[in-house]
Amino acid sequence: MPVREIFQLGHPTLWQEAAGVGDTKAVETIATIRDLSDTLDDFRSRYGRGRGIAAPQIGVARRIVYVRMPDGSFDGPLINPQVVWGSSERLELWDDCMSFPDLMIRVMRVASIRLEYLDAGGDRRELEASGDLSELLQHEIDHLDGILAIRRAVGPGAFATRAEWERRYKNRD
Repeated sequence: MPVREIFQLGHPTLWQEAAGVGDTKAVETIATIRDLSDTLDDFRSRYGRGRGIAAPQIGVARRIVYVRMPDGSFDGPLINPQVVWGSSERLELWDDCMSFPDLMIRVMRVASIRLEYLDAGGDRRELEASGDLSELLQHEIDHLDGILAIRRAVGPGAFATRAEWERRYKNRD
């Protein structure tokens, strides 16, 4: 399937809540999953980063995310993901996004989550995540709810260009 354009900050679709997926085996669902995977791979090959992408970022207003962790701990789609538990422990970290790749945002996330989702075959799955995977899943599910990381900023000083972040903060977290 084709590599799709990643919508950038300012595109109205990014602010809209995505609809649930009714049929995981529908042609449109399968095509979206392939497009998300191919688009993520393309972004990673061009920029050397990128772990997940949500369907609204490629113009598909459906509740699908694709995650490919660099360490191989998770690789695949999550359809209709829903957080069912979050830890009381919180993490403050720098977040970035393919929809605004040159902007870093300091955000607060819960440290661990448990979520339920459907896999590509339509089977219900549960996933417990902490650390990098937890914060990534929260970021991607926010996309499905029309919430961008800039709404999660911890304060007015929580923004940096990627170049400035690399100079000042990259190795401090």
